[in-house]
Amino acid sequence: MTVVDAESRFHVLAVDDSIIDRKLIEMLLKNSSYQVTTVDSGSKALKLLGLRDEAAESSPPSSSSPDHQEIDVNLIITDYCMPGMTGYDLLKRVKGSSSLKDIPVVIMSSENVPARINRCLEDGAEEFFLKPVKLADMKKLKSHLLKKQPRKCQPQIQPEPEQRLEALPTQPAHRPEEALAEGTADGATTAVSDCNGSSNKRKAAAMEQQEGLTPPESTKPRLSNSSLAVET
Repeated sequence: MTVVDAESRFHVLAVDDSIIDRKLIEMLLKNSSYQVTTVDSGSKALKLLGLRDEAAESSPPSSSSPDHQEIDVNLIITDYCMPGMTGYDLLKRVKGSSSLKDIPVVIMSSENVPARINRCLEDGAEEFFLKPVKLADMKKLKSHLLKKQPRKCQPQIQPEPEQRLEALPTQPAHRPEEALAEGTADGATTAVSDCNGSSNKRKAAAMEQQEGLTPPESTKPRLSNSSLAVET
């Protein structure tokens, strides 16, 4: 879904008693790809939102016109100075309703009065625009629309695989020096055993050879005195 398609799903209710300002805000909102509904008073805005104004509340509601929200509104932008019900009064009614309090409200005014601006922002207004409203102001509305979307529409962030793995028991590391020392000791022991075996074999072979070359004393011939005399 493109950004334009996403923004076209947002419905803005514009409230202003001046037809010129109302047409201007309608044009700017439509150029920003928003759906727009315009009314010229706060009481008509309350009717569209399913709330009665103070005059209607003083009399019992008729069965032919039960309260209900006629349109699905994602944001309200209203002028501050209007006859009958001001934009601040409309803000208070919306924020005081349990079903509408989450709808962002933006106030517009041609008068730059800091006390008025601060009061509106403190009582729940998202923005306070100075007239004439510009196209750059419309771009500020998107952030308020997105953060007020239901949680179920937001993408779920899956935890990283490393976060789901349980800690495995660690085994003591076998250091290379220890392995080398063990291997050297084993090799030295084997070498010593082999050397001792070879030395013993050589000694045994030498002894056997000496025994074979040297005749026993019992077999040596003995020369008599007579034999020695004849030879001389």
